[in-house]
Amino acid sequence: MAQPTPLALKPGTAWADAWRRALAAAPEAFREDRVLNLWAGDWQSDGHALPATSPVDGGPIAGPPRLDAGTAAKAVRASLDQHRAWRQVPPVERRARVTAALDALTEHRDLLALLLVWEIGKPWRLACADVDRAIEGVRWYVDHIDAMLEGRRPLDGPVSNIASWNYPLSVLVHAMLVQALAGNAVIAKTPTDGGLACLTLACALIHRENVPVTLVSGSGGELSEALVRSPEIGCVSFVGGRDTGARIATSLTDLGKRHILEQEGLNTWGVWEHTDWTALGAAIPKLFDYGKQRCTAYPRFVVQRTAFAAFLAAYLPAVSAVRTGHPLAVAHPGDPLPELDFGPLINAAKAAELTAHAAEAVDRGAVPLFRGTLDPARFLPGQDTSAYVAPLALLSPPASSPLYHAEPFGPVDTIVLVDTEAELLAAMNASNGALVATLSTDDPATFDRLAPQIRAFKTGHGRPRSRGDREELFGGFGASWRGAFVGGELLVRAVTLGPAGERLPGNFPEYQLMP
Repeated sequence: MAQPTPLALKPGTAWADAWRRALAAAPEAFREDRVLNLWAGDWQSDGHALPATSPVDGGPIAGPPRLDAGTAAKAVRASLDQHRAWRQVPPVERRARVTAALDALTEHRDLLALLLVWEIGKPWRLACADVDRAIEGVRWYVDHIDAMLEGRRPLDGPVSNIASWNYPLSVLVHAMLVQALAGNAVIAKTPTDGGLACLTLACALIHRENVPVTLVSGSGGELSEALVRSPEIGCVSFVGGRDTGARIATSLTDLGKRHILEQEGLNTWGVWEHTDWTALGAAIPKLFDYGKQRCTAYPRFVVQRTAFAAFLAAYLPAVSAVRTGHPLAVAHPGDPLPELDFGPLINAAKAAELTAHAAEAVDRGAVPLFRGTLDPARFLPGQDTSAYVAPLALLSPPASSPLYHAEPFGPVDTIVLVDTEAELLAAMNASNGALVATLSTDDPATFDRLAPQIRAFKTGHGRPRSRGDREELFGGFGASWRGAFVGGELLVRAVTLGPAGERLPGNFPEYQLMP
């Protein structure tokens, strides 16, 4: 049998190529060996640059130039000055500047996507989608912002953004540009685990159009006092884990500060009195996009015991078809980049942690239903694959396992069997709130009766739900969300001031108000 052709990097896609192109595109924001912080309206060579590696192959990439707390406080005070000037700019001028920034992002779309591949391991298709969703989503807001701002005004201070690494463009940059459209200066902290060069390039293009953006790097503990508790801050927008979100929420409770805290939850897919296994099987591979490193990933299936055999017959072939490998490796120079469902996890430490959690769950009684393998033919010869984890499915994880209650943020599915509707709902609500859920059931009346009892902001009938784009609203139930809901006009309302006594839709300590 003929041996497969060894793979090689597609010409022009190496990290060195991406870095060289970034320096050429925004020389003001980069140096030969590091990136700069952006504050007080200029690129600053301060901060202590730390080493970093790419999850794709373990090779060195640019590391974050971490600021100390004192410098971060200066950056926040400077942003307040920008905010006071920006909120006086007429909306028509703000729209023009943001539109120009979007045009610049569009021009450099492929470079932004390539940087995402190297920095956070997204396959090419998903990296391009991240950039495109940001650009197209903000263009929708440009077209609709006037109506959304009627009777509203900018906040009294800038919006501070602390976001996770998994969607630097379609979540973080998207939010920043909408916040700026609404009349606010914006501050962003570079995610600790990845996205530095991509975000730096994006902010350089935005800054050139005189949109007031600040981008700083540093540890959360070091910068929290400035980015969360500073009196200059008008709103804190956070996307990340529950532990960090809870600490931020605690810091905000005594300040009365506007906040948007999107936290993790165990999003579940229930199967009850269901027979359309073809549709379910078709959905399974798509649920592995980006290795389930998404806030709206579905890592838990809650399955009616009497349907388990039919579920497995649909699930196992589908999960076997999931594709993972090096995102930029091709057999021949002219080949397109590989079509993958996911590449590496965000780093080798996360891969090791997830593997250890899975092994511990099996030791305590979970049953491995599927163990994928990493196909050497999808990687470069001899490359570091320590950040890669093949798909895994576990039946009945023990309640003592982190995989039972928490989102794994990796390609591990857990399956729980139930016999009654009460058990179904209890298992689907195991994490005290989630962002999304799905219930596959043949009877619409059964769905209508059970869905309101599932503690998720969005519940799909036999189909996955997502954050959504443009006018679609987004939030979370229970511990998965604190503060104002977002999406559509709610994102603008969350970062502007309306009539006196206004109660924003959201999940607050003193009230919960659905849109």
